[in-house]
Amino acid sequence: MRFSKKVEQVTENLLWGVRFLAIVPVLFGLVSVINLFWLGSLEIIEGVKQYSEFEGPHSEFTTKVMTSIIGGVDLYLIGIVLMLFSFGIYELFISKIDVGRANQEIRILEIHSLDELKDKILKVIVIVLVVRIFKQVARMPITTYQEILYLAIAILLIAASSYLLHSQGGSKHNKPSNHE
Repeated sequence: MRFSKKVEQVTENLLWGVRFLAIVPVLFGLVSVINLFWLGSLEIIEGVKQYSEFEGPHSEFTTKVMTSIIGGVDLYLIGIVLMLFSFGIYELFISKIDVGRANQEIRILEIHSLDELKDKILKVIVIVLVVRIFKQVARMPITTYQEILYLAIAILLIAASSYLLHSQGGSKHNKPSNHE
């Protein structure tokens, strides 16, 4: 009986210690965040440079600058997805971030479950997709009524998905729990 208790204790300690492997995606996620923020900044700087150097039709100039700036925002948003992922994985598997909990005003990075992490990441991914579509539309010359119809359908689908995400999140958080 004593041997089986010892095996159980060693196994449980090993399993508990394995959770620290989650530090690998956390660290690489943070490196990716820094990289994406840097690349987003370079993209916006490129747009500002184009503003000062461009000579040509005003509409083409506006499209190029706007596309560059939207590209930078897109990279920032993807970096935010990875930041949420890194913070969430760290809090769920390794330890609560005490420094972050000391600030009562900023609660967005607190993650209490994998479902909550998934919901936060999904909402930011939808925003990234909206920005991507906006960037593509800014580049795309619309020449037919069919293209206008496709654009309208895309906008309608984006609005519907945003509404569904918002209504789902609101209904979850507004329901009183059984513990109150």
